[in-house]
Amino acid sequence: MRTFDYDVIIAGGGVTGCAIARELSRYALDICLLEKEEDVCSGTSKANSAIVHAGFDAAPGSMKAQMNVAGSRLMPDLARELDVPFRQNGSMVLCLSPDDRPALEALYRRRLTNGVEGLSLLTGEEARALEPHLTQAVAGALLASSGGIVCPFELTAALAENARANGAEVRCLEPVEALERRGEGWTVTTGRGALTSRWVVNAAGLAAGRIHGMACPDHLEIIPRRGEYLLLDKSAGSHVTRTIFQLPGRYGKGVLVTPTVHGNLLAGPTAEDIADGADTATTAAGLALVRERAALGVADIPFGAVITSFAGNRAHSSRGDFLLSETAPGFFDAAGIESPGLSAAPAIGRYVAERIASALGAALRPDFDPIRRAIPRPAQMPDRERAALIREDPRYGDIVCRCEQVSEGEILEAIRRGARSLDGVKRRVRAGMGRCQGGFCTPRVLEILARELGISPDEVCKNRPGSRLLTGTMGEADHENH
Repeated sequence: MRTFDYDVIIAGGGVTGCAIARELSRYALDICLLEKEEDVCSGTSKANSAIVHAGFDAAPGSMKAQMNVAGSRLMPDLARELDVPFRQNGSMVLCLSPDDRPALEALYRRRLTNGVEGLSLLTGEEARALEPHLTQAVAGALLASSGGIVCPFELTAALAENARANGAEVRCLEPVEALERRGEGWTVTTGRGALTSRWVVNAAGLAAGRIHGMACPDHLEIIPRRGEYLLLDKSAGSHVTRTIFQLPGRYGKGVLVTPTVHGNLLAGPTAEDIADGADTATTAAGLALVRERAALGVADIPFGAVITSFAGNRAHSSRGDFLLSETAPGFFDAAGIESPGLSAAPAIGRYVAERIASALGAALRPDFDPIRRAIPRPAQMPDRERAALIREDPRYGDIVCRCEQVSEGEILEAIRRGARSLDGVKRRVRAGMGRCQGGFCTPRVLEILARELGISPDEVCKNRPGSRLLTGTMGEADHENH
């Protein structure tokens, strides 16, 4: 007779929570991941720099340093297992004045303490030889060959998919409202009722301080730190080939310029501590600052090719480091996961899972399958392979999103895998992420969602419940002719 509903409940469906769920699914455990929004990857994980950091800049001995270096090493194999876009394009940290050269050299020496390989110091001339668009102000650079870029949306969704395929349960629209210690476990109250579990993992990002307070007597302060970005069209994607940083400052790594795995160019973020973690508005001042700071290190950035701007809030802990520990009996905090949280996620998942599995005496599952296959992308296939796919399912030949060449077949598969909103489809297959930002394809995607979910078009949401795009009620005849 079961005493608890689950062995482990994870609060939070960002990249950290999904990585923990996937690693825990290696063990003979009953696992449930709770996400308050309608889909995974709906918070910080959807709005970041998409960078896999080498790990030389985090404070030696910190959890940030340990998890960053370990996660960076795990990422190539993880990306292959999960079939997500990842490229080890390398990165540069720029020194914009000869006076700052000692700080650059200090970062280089830190590589030994943090265990980072593949670093070299360059002169300004050597850096410009590798990246011709660097400004003449660049007096030196630290080159990291292990730096990389990844798709955070696809990574997070793939982690959740693989966890689910290995037996984990993923429940969306279930915010954690209360925690209560129950014997040797916990009662977790959500918006849909009460669940019981032997262990609880707090991977709730910006809400981690609130959930920590439900289980622990001490205070954990999580400060929303807003970062604003500019995303440029693919015509600008080759302006730099590596991720270009400037020397870190008080608020982190500063404004960067980087290609993305999908061929765009990204500039940002700013860093502003704010009171409201739900405030992801961009500002004229913030975006102007991105342009100004980015141009200090990279010349002639074609900002006329900007296709969108966005902002994301990082979960900055006043403690200054990742909190990864059992802070109450059967309660594990994975909190304060700001940059380099995306890079660190594979290692955090493994670290947390190993400790909880050990505490529960859980054995590894012999049938664990680490492989997940991506949604087929006919636009990226060789002609013969694409033709065969379309013969098998003609819907893969019906292009819905012209900018990103996304077919109806891909959208249908995204829905099958869990997309329930326009943003859910967008993050899985990129419909609406191109130059027109959904201006052409949104009505078709909305129509497909309504049809497949069995709802009226005016019930389809952009993301969370209530974010409807249409108002009024469409008549049955109009619906059929839409």
